[in-house]
Amino acid sequence: MTMDAPGLSSRGLLTCLLPPLLLFCSWSGAKGQDLEILQPPGPLSVSAGETLTLTCTVRGSGPPGGVKWHKGSDRKQAIYSERGQYPSRVTRVVPGSETDFSIRISNIRPEDAGTYYCVKYRAGSQETELKSGVGTEVSVIATPSQPSIEGPTSRVLSGTSATFSCTSDGFSPRAIKVTWLKDNTRIGSPEPTVLPEGDSISYQVLSTVQVPLTRDDVKSQLICQIEHETLRSPLREFFKLRDILRVPPRVKLEANPANPVPLNESVTFSCSAEGFYPEDTTLALTLNSSLSETGTAEPMAQNGDGTFTLRSSLKLNATEERNQSAFTCLVMQNSQPVATETSVLNIRVLTEGSESVSMEPDEKKIYIISAVVCALLVVLVVTIIYFIHARHNKDKEPTSVRLHESEKASGGANQEPDPNNVTYADLNFEKAPKKSPQQVVEISQQSEYASIQTVPPAPNDENVTYADLDMVHLSKAPKRPAPQPEETSSEYASVQVRGK
Repeated sequence: MTMDAPGLSSRGLLTCLLPPLLLFCSWSGAKGQDLEILQPPGPLSVSAGETLTLTCTVRGSGPPGGVKWHKGSDRKQAIYSERGQYPSRVTRVVPGSETDFSIRISNIRPEDAGTYYCVKYRAGSQETELKSGVGTEVSVIATPSQPSIEGPTSRVLSGTSATFSCTSDGFSPRAIKVTWLKDNTRIGSPEPTVLPEGDSISYQVLSTVQVPLTRDDVKSQLICQIEHETLRSPLREFFKLRDILRVPPRVKLEANPANPVPLNESVTFSCSAEGFYPEDTTLALTLNSSLSETGTAEPMAQNGDGTFTLRSSLKLNATEERNQSAFTCLVMQNSQPVATETSVLNIRVLTEGSESVSMEPDEKKIYIISAVVCALLVVLVVTIIYFIHARHNKDKEPTSVRLHESEKASGGANQEPDPNNVTYADLNFEKAPKKSPQQVVEISQQSEYASIQTVPPAPNDENVTYADLDMVHLSKAPKRPAPQPEETSSEYASVQVRGK
């Protein structure tokens, strides 16, 4: 149905022809010169979600035709008309009125912002625009959407920083404030980015922040707070830092009692991984890297700060064969390098004086080296003494014969002999077995030979040794009685030695 202008005008003439069954009326007079469309120009501001009322009143006379509402000056599509189907959220304020063509738009949205025109059309085979109102400018005050926080896609180690972003959209006007807080303590961040840069019916905001992470952040939370003129109170979004936090364990390996441990005493090695997060952590305590001897693990415990602790212990006797045994504590956390701690069992041994001696590895090596050096020195000394003794015995084996020799002049054979001139001859014989032979040495001042008889001559006469005596002139000795001279004179010594 087309909404028509009301009544007749005093300036026009309505002519009606009444043929059978039909009534034809025509409008004569000025073409809508008395027609008025009253529309407030605005601007009107409405908050998103509320209902917008657009007022339009038609006064005066005009040709038959309807009234439509358009958004924008292009008239591309009507948002309301008595004909056609339009969104249910657009309704007429006074249905059926011939003068009030006001409409309501419920649940207003940011995209509803713009300029609305109330337009009178002339009826015909093709409607034509007759007159338009000045247009009402509408701005939608849109509240920001609930902010959203995005963090790292994988866990971040404590002691480093993580990047977070906060977004919100659909708000208008453009001005907006974003604040980051960690446990209600403000964190500095760069100015947020608002898009698009130019005018728009609604906007989007993006803010980023770098947050330092600590071991104590398991129970901490990050807050993105947004303030806008359309909001009665700030909007807040919360992010639990434990969802992206990784806290490495503190590994400890202790012995009770502490090193050095008395021999054959009971000792307990305890391995602990403390203060780690999350729970995806395992612990193992091994002896000499053997899986056959491992510690007994305790159930995982949660600490007051939200972190966890694991413990394992291994109890044994400090026997001598376990001295210098290596105990290793291994802690494995998901996707992280294995953390290790190693301790060596050091056993204390009691000496004769009841003094404890710790068998430290370095000291033990020193003792072994010292013992080896001392043994080598003893062997060397014994060897030297042996060679000295052997040489001494060898020196004692030769027999020295004291001979008297007359002083010889280099050229005189008739020179008087000097009884004090003595000549020694060294005869080197191998020592015969001791049989206490009687050795007779006859010395004559008139003779230059020595007759030495050691044992009775052996039957074999081939064992005869001759010694060529190289006479050496020695200092004079006190005079002694001259022995009876031998019948023969010789400068050779005839020595009979018993065969070996």
